[in-house]
Amino acid sequence: MRPGAPSTNAQASALIDVTSGRILYSSRGDDELPIASLTKIMTAIVAIEHGKLDDMVTVSKNAFAKEGSSIYLQLGEEMSLRNMLYGLMLRSGNDAATAIAEHVGGSEEGFVHLMNEKARLIGLEHTHFQNPHGLDAKAHYSSANDLATLTAYALHNLEFKEIVSTKSKKAPNPNDPWDYKWDNKNKMLRFYEGADGVKTGFTKIARRCLVSSATRGGQQLVVVTLNDGDDWNDHRVLLDYGFANFPLTSLIQEGQAVEGGLVTGKEFRYALANGEAARVERRLVLNRVVPDDFGYRGEIRITLDGKEIGNVPVYEQGSVIPKPQQERQNSSGASTTIKVVTGQSSWSGALMEVFRSLLLVK
Repeated sequence: MRPGAPSTNAQASALIDVTSGRILYSSRGDDELPIASLTKIMTAIVAIEHGKLDDMVTVSKNAFAKEGSSIYLQLGEEMSLRNMLYGLMLRSGNDAATAIAEHVGGSEEGFVHLMNEKARLIGLEHTHFQNPHGLDAKAHYSSANDLATLTAYALHNLEFKEIVSTKSKKAPNPNDPWDYKWDNKNKMLRFYEGADGVKTGFTKIARRCLVSSATRGGQQLVVVTLNDGDDWNDHRVLLDYGFANFPLTSLIQEGQAVEGGLVTGKEFRYALANGEAARVERRLVLNRVVPDDFGYRGEIRITLDGKEIGNVPVYEQGSVIPKPQQERQNSSGASTTIKVVTGQSSWSGALMEVFRSLLLVK
């Protein structure tokens, strides 16, 4: 925990900047704890990435009347995966979670495998899933830091971002003459200026759990609290703390000129506390020039207090620079002098960097 950071009533908590992925605050952030329906953050992003949102999902006997919170789906009922995801995230339907898992994963067990594989791929070291809904199970847990990282990852997906920011949703109801109408359980959407997500959770063992997000001035923050009896107020305090003390700072501009006739391939922004910008260093590492390398010449490695916090590809001026497949945001920043170091990377390394720029996998 940083000096001057607020305290909370939570057993564990974390605050993260979505754009940079920097954890700005953490209290017992790596403790492995039950997470209740915060599980559904992973359920939703795995379903979005592996499923087809316009496919119809059929409610099985296993999903029908699932214990706990429900959107009251009927046995054999069909609903689009997209609408079922709204029921999952706005009303925390355990029936929806089970139906989604069976549809996308072939079975609950198959889907849980996808959840755990996704956790591994994005570097969650204190997380393990046993089900898609979050009902208490002995080996079903995560941590505040892992949930913050997961949520920041998921919020880069525009479908996920739209769903979790929705205050109320209607969906066709084949069993009654009226539509389903789901009001979001997340009171932060009405309680906090700029709030735009994400998920509530509760079980008798996990107690009150909450992940919230908010955007102000082009910066999006996420707060996670586990077992917190005053979560609404604690989230307000932590979000205020993050916005006041860690503004998102542009360190490199897209298309910025670099010595030697090179230009940067993307913008890089990072949440920095007061005084940290002066401790940031930018170093250009060049690869050997090889044929057909799309003009890619190397990367700028950015460090804070000697620790690498990111990198930006550089290209020969006039090259067609690949555009990252990720939402872009505008910001301003000053030019900077960049040191040049000649590296000895091979063609395969250059190609890997081009692919990484194209996919923007972090």
